[in-house]
Amino acid sequence: MKQYIIRRLLQIIPTLIGISILVFAISALVPGDYITAQNNPNMSAERAAQLRAIYGLDQPPVERYFTWAGNMLQGNFGDSLQHKQPVTTVIGNYVWNSFIIAFFSLMLSWIIAIFAGVLSAKFQYSFLDKMITLFVFLCMSLPSFFLGLLLIKIFALDLGWFPVGGMTTAGLEATGWAYFVDVAKHGFLPIVVLTMLSTGSLTRYFRTSMLEVIRQDYIRTARAKGLKERTVIFKHALRNAMLPAITLMGFELPALFGGAIILEKIFIWPGVGQVYLESITMRDYPFMLGFTLFTSALTLVGNLISDVLYGTADPRIRLK
Repeated sequence: MKQYIIRRLLQIIPTLIGISILVFAISALVPGDYITAQNNPNMSAERAAQLRAIYGLDQPPVERYFTWAGNMLQGNFGDSLQHKQPVTTVIGNYVWNSFIIAFFSLMLSWIIAIFAGVLSAKFQYSFLDKMITLFVFLCMSLPSFFLGLLLIKIFALDLGWFPVGGMTTAGLEATGWAYFVDVAKHGFLPIVVLTMLSTGSLTRYFRTSMLEVIRQDYIRTARAKGLKERTVIFKHALRNAMLPAITLMGFELPALFGGAIILEKIFIWPGVGQVYLESITMRDYPFMLGFTLFTSALTLVGNLISDVLYGTADPRIRLK
């Protein structure tokens, strides 16, 4: 196991190098830069040339890549052109805001999907199964912006139960428990939307996995022994049906820190996804490249963790 982990960690290095080259090449092919994105009609050509020289945008793409990659190896992600701060500082300021809604929506979606998938598989083709399937396809088909605007219209504007957007109430200098309640009120609607979007596909996944497991011989044997149906389903069937889900858990790691770009824009949530979208619009290449490489590294690490956990959970798999 130790040799396997070391080998996989070493494989991450050339993968990240390839990702950095690809991402940098794509950004270099995009017309315009941070100076042209300012769209300032009063800026002279001489001033624009001076700013490009200051930011290093006048250098050839190959030279800019090696400069950027050399700084990355030293732990320097560069400075965000838009925020005038180090990229790591900007990520640290916003990524935990995205983590809040992503974490709670992840927990809720998995809990709902597990129970809904189990019930749907247990009572296959029943009325309950049809209602769960209808709800699943409804969640999967509705666009995030439509669902978000619909909940804002109903629960924020019409009923006034929750704020329209933002993370905290403007002008409210709350601390402690009052601050927690204020953030919870603002985060409720985006968490609900993100949970609904994630629950649909997860429920279908667990339903399919459970249908495959409950037809196995050992499940019939467990029932023949006189075990309670609840024990058969939740202790034997669900435990084995959860094994493939470990792979999905690995891909949830970058999702926790990647931010929900559209939802954060709709609910004016100060998350890293919204900042990332703005960096693309403003051609803030240092932040865009740094954050893309950050999420890529999380994806690779999450994939490694899922493989290790899968081998640990299933003794039949030997990681060599």
